[in-house]
Amino acid sequence: MSKKLLSGLIIFSTLAGIIGGFINWTVSDLPNIKLLEEYAPMESSRVYSSDGKVLAELYVERRTFIPSYNIPDFVKKAFISVEDERFYYHPGVDFIGIMRALWKDIKAGGIVEGGSTITQQLARLLFLQPDKSIKRKIKEAALSIKIEQRYTKDEILGMYLNQAYFGTRAYGIEAASQTYFGKTTKDVTLAEAALLASMPKAPSVYSPFRNPEKARDRRTTVLQQMLNQKFITEEQFRQAKQEPLPETPHFRKYDAPYFIEALRQVLETKYGKGLYTDGYKIYSTVNSAMQQAAEEAVRKGAANVEKRTKPGIEGALLAVDLRTGQIKAMVGGVDFWKNQFNRATQALRQPGSAFKPFVYITALENGMTSEQMISDTPISFPGARSGQTWRPKNYDGQYHGSVTLKTAMAKSLNVAAIRLAANTGVENIIAMAKKLGIQSTLQPYLPLAIGASDVTLMDMVTAYAAFATGMRTKPQFYEKVIDRDGIVIQETAIEQEKVLSEKAVNEMKILLRAVVEEGTARKARELKRDLYGKTGTTNDYTDAWFVGFDDRLVVGVWVGRDNHHPIGARQTGSSAALPIWIEFMKRVPQQILADQNP
Repeated sequence: MSKKLLSGLIIFSTLAGIIGGFINWTVSDLPNIKLLEEYAPMESSRVYSSDGKVLAELYVERRTFIPSYNIPDFVKKAFISVEDERFYYHPGVDFIGIMRALWKDIKAGGIVEGGSTITQQLARLLFLQPDKSIKRKIKEAALSIKIEQRYTKDEILGMYLNQAYFGTRAYGIEAASQTYFGKTTKDVTLAEAALLASMPKAPSVYSPFRNPEKARDRRTTVLQQMLNQKFITEEQFRQAKQEPLPETPHFRKYDAPYFIEALRQVLETKYGKGLYTDGYKIYSTVNSAMQQAAEEAVRKGAANVEKRTKPGIEGALLAVDLRTGQIKAMVGGVDFWKNQFNRATQALRQPGSAFKPFVYITALENGMTSEQMISDTPISFPGARSGQTWRPKNYDGQYHGSVTLKTAMAKSLNVAAIRLAANTGVENIIAMAKKLGIQSTLQPYLPLAIGASDVTLMDMVTAYAAFATGMRTKPQFYEKVIDRDGIVIQETAIEQEKVLSEKAVNEMKILLRAVVEEGTARKARELKRDLYGKTGTTNDYTDAWFVGFDDRLVVGVWVGRDNHHPIGARQTGSSAALPIWIEFMKRVPQQILADQNP
């Protein structure tokens, strides 16, 4: 053997060893593809109403997993035709495709065609960083071969289609179908399947919303490939080419937005980031028809008040099932998409006379009855500053002498309520309010009796539910949570505590019934059923309230302005809040029955 040949063999052997060593080093730390057996891509969680409608999706990546067997065959063929036409014949790496792509690149004098198979793209999406190094390409090829050895072609294609990014914040083919066409994958047309197959290569470039001409050309390319491979006929090709492109994305402006945001905050404390990635099914307590009725009632009521005053009116409504504490409807404002501040749960406002029942229930629990007398005559107390005197007055400036508690409540007499509070003790009233569910700070002064301390609508509704049942019931936002495997991982239970005697409850119902029958809420009589409740109006008509209940539901309504300016002259709880309450309650009975007996 000549020295020249020997030297060449040594150099070749050295290079082969170096290359072999490099390859061996490169693949020595490959990820364990057994992890695919536990494949669980980030998946949106869905919130359902109590009557089974999807209210919202919660996600980081909008994705809904769909099994490969639920993906139509022509959809799969659209992707294979343009991404990997030899998909069913290669072992994970298409060596024929690589050589063909290399030849085209040489002829073009640059890179015009890639050689990555669908399996390689899946390996890259799941396990590798998106760099262009030789090391990554070797790992990608090695992983692809291993994946092909362990999984069927259909399983691989399904994982790829669930993982790929399609642009417009859509991850996976099911989310893409919903985003681009507003339908599920199994319902897409041939043209729509071809458009979806166009997207993964360059989602922003081929977006029909950004570049419709490029999207149409790319879709035609996919259809032509399908025709060339005899996946479709000439007639199907011609018809699909003529189908129009989608013009706007189908983003979900989720329903019951104030409720969903409040629910999201509750669930996030329990499930953390998994709430947006683990594909939970959350069955909420809201009834979709009741929610729609509540939103329409608030919008209509606020608009009617604005006709009498000026723009800027806000409103809130909260409806809760008396027996379970389940929130059936929540409206935190006129338009969530303009202002996300939730006036049902976050706004601290003075309740005015709607707070008076707390004074009366304290007296009733201390042995008084609805027929006992209280004096409604002028009274004065030392003011906040030395030498000052506070002389409370009734709304109309008149006094009624000695009246029953029932009459005092029905006519919403300020002086009688304040005298009763003085006799009962402010600290006792505060203790009672806290016991019934008021969580905000209450000021320990006599003006508290006529609603001078801020509260939330949620607190007021919770407490009024106790007037109806004698039980303090914790508000419930959801019934159960199911994971992506269909396993129930949480079910909520009714949380109740007896806080009032049966006698006091019966007496309180007499008082609150009188408000509807002969007092400030007489308008509610048009509903023609047994109702109980109390209006509330603050100084200068800044806040208007009505909180009331029937035998199934407790509902609270607040109306006002966010800047705490007056609503308008003589805009009381009776004229501003009560009409919203009545409008909502008109549509409730049948919906409650439908909701409770699906």
